[in-house]
This record gives sequence, C-alpha cells and structure tokens, in this order.
Amino acid sequence: MTIVIDRVSRPEPTPKAPVSAAERVRKKDRGGGLYKPRTPIYPKLVHGPWRTLKWALLIVMLTIYYVTPWIRWERPGALPDQAVLVDFEGARFYFFDIQLWPQEVHFITGLLVISALGLFLATALFGRLWCGYACPQTVWTDLFIYVERAFEGDRNARMRLDAAPLSFNKVWRKTGKHLTWLAIGFATGGAWIFYFHDAPTLIQQYWVGQAPATAYIFSLLLTATTYVFAGHMREQVCIYMCPWPRIQGAMLDHHSLQVTYRYDRGEPRGAHKKGQSWEGRGDCLDCNACVVACPMGIDIRNGPQLECINCGLCIDACDEIMLRVGRPTGLIAYDTDSAVAERQRGNTPRYKLARPRTVYYAVALAVVSTLMIWGLANRSPLDMHALRDRNPTFVRLHDGAIRNGYTLKIANRSFEPMPVEIRFSGVAGARVRSPGKPAADALHVVLEPNEVTAVRVFVTAEPEALNASSLPAAFEVRGEGRTFRAKTTFLSGAANTL
Repeated sequence: MTIVIDRVSRPEPTPKAPVSAAERVRKKDRGGGLYKPRTPIYPKLVHGPWRTLKWALLIVMLTIYYVTPWIRWERPGALPDQAVLVDFEGARFYFFDIQLWPQEVHFITGLLVISALGLFLATALFGRLWCGYACPQTVWTDLFIYVERAFEGDRNARMRLDAAPLSFNKVWRKTGKHLTWLAIGFATGGAWIFYFHDAPTLIQQYWVGQAPATAYIFSLLLTATTYVFAGHMREQVCIYMCPWPRIQGAMLDHHSLQVTYRYDRGEPRGAHKKGQSWEGRGDCLDCNACVVACPMGIDIRNGPQLECINCGLCIDACDEIMLRVGRPTGLIAYDTDSAVAERQRGNTPRYKLARPRTVYYAVALAVVSTLMIWGLANRSPLDMHALRDRNPTFVRLHDGAIRNGYTLKIANRSFEPMPVEIRFSGVAGARVRSPGKPAADALHVVLEPNEVTAVRVFVTAEPEALNASSLPAAFEVRGEGRTFRAKTTFLSGAANTL
C-alpha cells in the first residue's frame, strides 16, 4: 500500500515591519494592572518667538529665585540686613523697606487675594499663560528637559537611547543627567531655606553641621520634590495633581485667547507634495510637528483640552513647517474660538477683551490693590492692647478711691525710639500712674524701636464718678502726631455697695 501525503501549499510568512524606537519604548512601558502606566513624552526642541520668550522668562525667574536671598538691605541696629526674609525667630516678615508683624496678617491675605484675582483675569483674557510661562512646575521642567537634551540629544536620540540595551554610553549619559537633576534640585531646596534665615550665615553653618534641623529637612525635601516632579512626573503634576486645570474652565469662554488650531484654514488636512496645488484643501500637512513639540503630549488640533498649558511651542513648530512649504504662518496661533467660527462663516472676527467676567475681575483687582496700597501708606507705627488685671479685679484704697490695674502691650513698628503719651478716658477725673511714679493725667514713656513694650499702669478714680459696676473706657497713646486707642473697662463694684 502506498500512502500519498498531500502537501498543502502555505503562504510564505510576511516579514515583520521594523519597529520604531518610539514603539519599542511604548511596549517596554506597557503593562497590566489597575492603572495605566505613564507613557513617556519626548518633546522636540523647536525654535521661534514663543520658545525664545520662554527661555527669557525662565532665566529671569530663576535668577530672581536664586539671587533674591543674597540681596542686602541696610536696617538700623541689630535688625537683619537681608532684603527679603521670613524671620520666624523674630516674628517678622521683611520685604525691602516693608516690615510686617504677625498681627498684620491681613496684608498677607490681601496679597494672596490680589494674586488670585490677577490669575483669574489673566486666564479669562489669555488662557493659561501662568501655566505655560511662569508656573514653577513648568519652569523647572523646562530646565530639566534642557539638561536631558544636553546629555541624551533631541527627541529621536532620546527615544533610541531609552530603547537601546544597557551599555557604557547609556549608563554615563543617564548617570550624568540624573546627577545634574539632583544638583539643580539641591540648589532649589538650598535657595528656599535662605528665605527663612540670614543667607551668608546659614550657608556657613550648613556645611559644618551647625544649621537648624529645619534647614536640612526642608532643603532635602525640596531636593526630592524638585527631582521627582520636574524630572519624572512632569505633565502628570499638571494633569492629575494641580487643581487649576479644573478651575480654569470657570474662567474661560469663547472669547478667551488661547493656543488655537484654526480649523477653518487647516481643514481638510493631508500630505502635500511639492508642486501640487493648494486648491480644495487646507494648509495642515498632518505632519504632527505640533504634537511632537508639545510637552504635554496632546494634539492641539483636537480643540481646547484640559492638558494644554498654552505654552505656544506648537505655534513655533507649525510656523516653521508653514515657512518651509511657502504657506502663511499662524495656522496655530493665539486666537479665540469665537473668532475662528466667525471666519469660517465668512465674517470679520471681533475680539471682546471687555466682557462681564473680565470687567468684574479687573474691578475687584483694582479695589483690593487700592485698599492694600492705602493700608500700607497709612499703616500706623503703633499698636496697643490693654490687658486688665483679673485678680483682684479692683482695689478699694484707704481714702475710698477705686483702683484698677492694667498691662499695656504697645508695639513700636518703627526703627527709631518713640516717645509717647498715655492717657485714660471714659471715667471722669481718673488719674494714671506707673509703679514708682506719682499719679498724673498722663504717662510719658519712650518705646524701644521695633519692639513690644509692656507698660504697667494703675488707674484710680473717685467713688463719686462711678455710677455703675462696669464702665466702658479706653487708653489713648499719642506719638508722632497719631493717636491709637485700645478699648477696655473700668470695674468699681459700685452696684454691690449701693
């Protein structure tokens, strides 16, 4: 018997297409689990006016941050000569010629309100300019990406390096990058602690182990957070940790200027060959130059998105392509949704900067700023609190007069000694005296500069002037042409003797 085996012809296996470096990186980072792993973003370096503006602002803001603690500002006596200092030990906040005490926290509150209103107004007018140009997360991330490019190259080189097997070239580049990131993070934390201590003194104490424990804790804490946030988390901080992307939706409308893809001009998109006509098609080449330049990894052509920080880098990337193919720039630009819709309908767009929300924010900002300036300009150098003795509440003297004891806490916020006059009002014929001095209509005291002076005062009144057990009264302190009042009460026990 002969067994015949039919050979079934099978098609030759199709050769696999080469896998790009980007795809290898994505496969490497893809995994299971409850949460989707982070997909690395490799923003491409672009050149243009918006990138130049970001570099300029980065240099200016980092210079301000690192240099400010070293600026000296002469103050009298033993006061610190650091221009900007949050002095917890002395309970003072110094900002050049302004000195704020803990009791003046309302000025700090006013500053925070002004910052919030300014941010609201800027967002309503121009979108997320703060996020794209001035936010510390953006500034330090830009700096870290610059270091990354210096060690590993631009976008394609970084993707190839990440996908490549371990080698000496990969190790030294990665090691150098991370060490530089840690150095920047340490400089960031180091600069921060100088705002709370005298910088020249602290830097000497720090390296010999004599600095306060808080200095070491916070410098290391900010080193770690800067390294993690700017080096590893990057866009995830903006998307998942920062609340502002969610809040900004309440500030924006169709008339807010944002980074916008002008679909009325770009669609229908598609590839274009040299010499082909541009009739019947849009200017967008679908080249994805805007996508690879975006540090958030989004496609601006999909419209306004929560992740977009309005940094303008996609504008530079698109303009560069438009210049290459001989088309007008501005396919992606700062524009409004309303203007794009108007142009699509063939109308001339109108830009409305003055809208109910922008007017409200501007008026509120002007009012709060005016109140802050007025408050600082008319800020009294004196402050006083009157503390009445509780035990005994009053003393009946041998001649029948009633005496109350008080402790006055008088703050002299000026940098010079201040002679003041202390009077008591509210009780007819009342006389004041301090221990060891005779009674008089007024006390004369010299207040120490930049200090709180405790003044012990006894007030004596005749029984005929007391018609109730408790009388409202006040202390008046007069100095430098100003009068400061502190309300109190005078207790006599008159109701118990009637």
